[in-house]
Amino acid sequence: MKLPRPPQTSLILSPLLPRSCRHSPRLRFAPAQCRTFLRPRRSSHRAYESLNLDRMRSESYEYHTRRRAFLLFGTLSGFGLTCYTSYLLFQELRKPKKLDSGLPDKLDPFSTEAGSKRKTVIHDGDGTELVPTGNSTVPTFPRHVDLALGAEEGQEKINGVEYTLVGLGVRTVSFLSIQVYMVGYYIATQDIAAIQSRLVKEIDPIATTLVPSEKDELRKRLLDPAQGEELWNAILREIRPRSLFRVVPVRDTDFHHLRDGFVRAITARSQGNSRDYGDEAFGAAMKEFRSVFNRGKVPKKQEMLLVRDAPGQLTIAFDDGKTGMGTIGQVLDERVSRLLWLNYLAGTKVASEPARKNIVEGIMEFVERPIGTVATQVV
Repeated sequence: MKLPRPPQTSLILSPLLPRSCRHSPRLRFAPAQCRTFLRPRRSSHRAYESLNLDRMRSESYEYHTRRRAFLLFGTLSGFGLTCYTSYLLFQELRKPKKLDSGLPDKLDPFSTEAGSKRKTVIHDGDGTELVPTGNSTVPTFPRHVDLALGAEEGQEKINGVEYTLVGLGVRTVSFLSIQVYMVGYYIATQDIAAIQSRLVKEIDPIATTLVPSEKDELRKRLLDPAQGEELWNAILREIRPRSLFRVVPVRDTDFHHLRDGFVRAITARSQGNSRDYGDEAFGAAMKEFRSVFNRGKVPKKQEMLLVRDAPGQLTIAFDDGKTGMGTIGQVLDERVSRLLWLNYLAGTKVASEPARKNIVEGIMEFVERPIGTVATQVV
């Protein structure tokens, strides 16, 4: 009698299986459940039993910390780049732009080939003499202005008065040097000889013109806060040349803003001198001066003239761009116009330092010529 053969599976797996697993009832269905030398025993722990909450909390905290650090770094970097770009744009806008004036490259509008500071005069299509300002919004000022304002009796009432540009500059405000307006100082051409004589005699009583060393001495006195104010004050009170300031805004502004600057300057120079400026007449004149500027906007490029005649009366004229140049007010007290003029010409603090220096250089052009002659062409 033959014995039955064992199943083929048992013959194949029996040499490989441990003794405890050979007769397992689950062998045919899931032999992998048993431990072999080829496969380690599977852990019987559940998945959540191996979680480490402290480690997960620590990793999450580190991730969010790094994320916040990167976001903060990106924000600060963007802010820094924005500020730096704004600074570069501001510096670029402050640079004078090249004008279509026919001037050679890198030409200083106020210097000659010899290096002396003088006005460069150009001509437009109509032959009008113009002086470059170096400002892109108001690129030029006329070298001569003809006005009926300030005219004396006789032929001047018909032909008007010719005023010659002495110097110009830009008025800036705040620590950012924001440009507000261009200002130019003009003197009646016929009155230049009297100023020549007064300034030349200040240095040399017997001279008719000044040599370079004497010009340097006069320039030093005019730029000195105390001596310059004393000298200009004497000229305005004694000689009283007809003159005007031409004000042209380079940005939109208003009459109140201009008035506040003028009034602060006049008040600063009159304070502490009650003997000359403490009377009721001066107070009434200042009130009248303020009332002239009770108006609205002053668009950029619109011209304003502050005209001082021989008696010292102040006339304010404005071109609104529609009806043309017209008088908007007058102040009869000569002290108001004199203090306003000194605000640009001399003192410790002036409205425009570039204008004051350029005016002094313009005066140097006068005193280097014989008294009684007026420069007809300055190159």
